[in-house]
Amino acid sequence: MDQKAEEFYARLKAELENTTEKWPVEYLYKFIVPADEAKIALIEKAFNNMGAVIKTNKSKNGNYSSVSINVVMGSADAIIEKYKEVSTIEGIISL
Repeated sequence: MDQKAEEFYARLKAELENTTEKWPVEYLYKFIVPADEAKIALIEKAFNNMGAVIKTNKSKNGNYSSVSINVVMGSADAIIEKYKEVSTIEGIISL
């Protein structure tokens, strides 16, 4: 992982820990991916068996899909691990 990504995750962890009083907490992940069913399936697989509510929407032109995931997470580290897991999907953008 590069320096920029490490700094991002460190800031995210600090912010999550400072703004969350009690764990576990429901967290909303948002991603944008090229409109490829295989890539969307990889994201869904990462959250499989976690009780996640997953919603997808295609862009107006159909080139991209947004994926929103509501899921209960146990810690800031668990949230960051999921971001790292899905970051390996080609073309994914985390919002």
